[in-house]
Amino acid sequence: MNFKVETLPNYRLAYVRRVGPYGSANIEVMEKLKKWAREKNLSSIILAIQQDNPETTLPDDCRFDACIVISEDYRIEDSICEGKLAGGKYLAYEVKHTAEDIREAYANIFIDLQMNGYQIDNKPILERYTEEMVNNHYCEICVPIKA
Repeated sequence: MNFKVETLPNYRLAYVRRVGPYGSANIEVMEKLKKWAREKNLSSIILAIQQDNPETTLPDDCRFDACIVISEDYRIEDSICEGKLAGGKYLAYEVKHTAEDIREAYANIFIDLQMNGYQIDNKPILERYTEEMVNNHYCEICVPIKA
């Protein structure tokens, strides 16, 4: 798999969280975030963050955050949550935005990390979406690595 090493900045985020098994229900959360962002005339980087490892966390306790990057001065006044994402070094994998391609990428990422001598950092893996990428049916899976 092809990747690039990238240093992500610290991000301020607006997000919607869902707790429960990862899967198709996460799409509803993402749609809720995108609707909110459209109503606020926000367009920015969107992140899908699976906060927990489903191999070590019970499915009913897994947290999924649909996020949009916001500026430091943007005022959040309604039912949306606010958070921060600590930046750092990531491997960014460009992946076709289909369920099959994303599933396949996740299945291969950890083998790929090991083969290339990288160690995963103790941060969540992100799916990153920009308008240009989505229009071309791609997204990026960003894997935090130890510097």
